[in-house]
Amino acid sequence: MRFTTLAAFALAATVISDSTTKWEAACDAAGGGAQCNQVAVASFGTLLAAPGPCEQQNAADNMVDLAKTLNSNADMIELAQIFAQQPRNSPTSLSVPYCQSAPRNAELNGLFQCQFQGDNPTTFVGGTACWRAPVNPAGSCPANPSGPITDGSQLVDITQNPGVGGTTGSMSTTGGSNSTSMVATPSSGSSNSGDGVPITSPTMSATSAAAAPSATSSSTSGNFKLTNGQNAQKLNAQFATLTANSSCTEGTNACVNGAFAQCVGGTYVTQSCGSGLTCAALPLVNSAGTSITCTTNADALARIAATGAQGGLTG
Repeated sequence: MRFTTLAAFALAATVISDSTTKWEAACDAAGGGAQCNQVAVASFGTLLAAPGPCEQQNAADNMVDLAKTLNSNADMIELAQIFAQQPRNSPTSLSVPYCQSAPRNAELNGLFQCQFQGDNPTTFVGGTACWRAPVNPAGSCPANPSGPITDGSQLVDITQNPGVGGTTGSMSTTGGSNSTSMVATPSSGSSNSGDGVPITSPTMSATSAAAAPSATSSSTSGNFKLTNGQNAQKLNAQFATLTANSSCTEGTNACVNGAFAQCVGGTYVTQSCGSGLTCAALPLVNSAGTSITCTTNADALARIAATGAQGGLTG
């Protein structure tokens, strides 16, 4: 039996991790360290179906916030501006509602996501209104003012100009990491919903709905590394038992048949990791906890072994 995929929910499904690859590379070049990957993976998770209309903008704000701590790195800010306009994967090919709250950073003022060409330009997820005023042409955004973009494409591959006054669109960074974490720690604080009601940002959880124990250790000592490795093994063992019929809790994440999976509407929606990569739970290195990651099998085995945990991927 085939698993439900994002493509089944929308003709325009993309490999969401590609949306922040260039930003992460720019962040690494600017000296952002481990924060780069953490912010990048938390950001591209907002392009899935479940997050609210303002979560993508909130993520772009986090990207700009980090850029400002790195001498206001221009490449990072421009790439964050483009990310804020990346079309989102949407269920049943409906357009994704726009956030109608102001961003924290002025660099994101006036920016909103494009839509994919395969999305219905007049019907929105949840039956919400289009905008305070109609977008013209429908599906366009400042970085691509001619209209919606090709299904499955990345806006950052189409343009390097975010469409903001005074930007040149020139960027010097390319490339990305070989291992892409699919889940990271959520941003702190609260955000604002499209209706102006303060809400807590939904957590891109690092634990599976099938996992009874938490993937995050309560240990605060140096011993957390071994605990992290053992918890990762437990998660991987549980992921190996998941099927298309496994029950799940809305918004939780897992690995299903080597693909990253998020629970949407009680069903796991999977996102392929790409050629040569597989989904796995990995131990965090600098703090207690685990992450659900697209990586190579060899890398997953090495990271778990480095914690002192015995027994390979699943213990």
